[in-house]
Amino acid sequence: MEVERNRFRRTKFACYMAYFTMSSVFSLPPLLFITLREQYGISYTLLGTLVLTNFCTQLTVDLIFTFFSKKFNPVKIVRVMPLITSAGLFIYALIPSLFPQFAYPGLLLGTIIFSVSAGLSEVLLSPTIAAIPSDNPQRDMSMLHSLYAFGVFTIVVVSTLFLKLFGSENWMFLTMFLGLLPVIAAVLFMLSPMPEMHMEESAPDTAGTKRRTLGLAMCVGCIFFGSCAENAMSNWISSYMENALHIDKALGDILGMAMFAILLGIARISYARFGKNICRVLLTGMIGAAVCYLIVSLSSGVIPAFAACILTGLFTAMLWPGTLIMMEEKIPGIGVTAYAMMAAGGDLGASIAPQLMGIVVDHVSASAWAAEMSTVLQLTTEQIGLKAGMLVTSVFPILGALLLLGIIVYFRKTAVQNKTA
Repeated sequence: MEVERNRFRRTKFACYMAYFTMSSVFSLPPLLFITLREQYGISYTLLGTLVLTNFCTQLTVDLIFTFFSKKFNPVKIVRVMPLITSAGLFIYALIPSLFPQFAYPGLLLGTIIFSVSAGLSEVLLSPTIAAIPSDNPQRDMSMLHSLYAFGVFTIVVVSTLFLKLFGSENWMFLTMFLGLLPVIAAVLFMLSPMPEMHMEESAPDTAGTKRRTLGLAMCVGCIFFGSCAENAMSNWISSYMENALHIDKALGDILGMAMFAILLGIARISYARFGKNICRVLLTGMIGAAVCYLIVSLSSGVIPAFAACILTGLFTAMLWPGTLIMMEEKIPGIGVTAYAMMAAGGDLGASIAPQLMGIVVDHVSASAWAAEMSTVLQLTTEQIGLKAGMLVTSVFPILGALLLLGIIVYFRKTAVQNKTA
């Protein structure tokens, strides 16, 4: 066992590096929302559409793997996917810079390309880590997802300092620099052995097939709501702090989005070291996230709203990786297909929630109701729109908490049935 762990040590590091660098795909575009809006006149709805395109592309990749997993060689795909990330980021940077009249199509094309890689990463990196021999596989899974959070923190700090020092008009150079980092992960994968991964789950007995299918469907629903709760805030926290709370962009990004990511990472690292009872952790996270969204949307004070934005990172930290851990714990013998289904559920949530937020902000901001309320509340129509978007988003963790209560009861009954079978 010790020999096997040492053999795959570099492979594990390559997975961690790939997940770390993949964070730029998710965290950089929201940081550039205001810059892209000012330089190219892109509306909030179209900016939200970029996020929607990102996750819909990932969702398409997830579904392809769900239904056609036998058609692919996972080892070859894992080794090439960081290079796809680099290609997408370079296109994202270069086309708007060289051809401003095609700025949005260029951003859209780059988004599609690096989103393909992100989808592949979500489908294949988790089962790769799960397939590597380990004394504590839950720790390794939680560590993998914590590195994404610390990657977001790094991207936020580096991006904020770069834009502050060199000006937002030079955003394309920052994007190209970040596009070089995934090459490191690609080289590591090329030089590392890869574990054997089962593309399909092991066949259960006939009596257990329905229970496994329903259990997996409930886990997919759980990761959907958890992804909605995490990604709506992570994609809009920068714009919310700047435009709704009137906090300086640099300060808001570092104290807001970066602290969100830090709490995300700390919570995942803490679970990796000390965590247990994942169902209770998930339920607490859903309830806490719902409370945070309600405070952000309904509070009239800057400090409570600011604190609630940040604390959302703490409560949503385990909602994605924790659901994977719950699935592995409650449904043994799963394969890559199950991970692809989970990734599809997560990406669907990450597609819908940020896009819905953008639509609500645009429509409410332009409404007569917002104009009337702005005089009553002494807020701008844009502030009212952003708060309305946060209020609508609070529905997702509330529904997630209700689903989790059902999941806990279901798996308890299933455990009893398995013992008596």
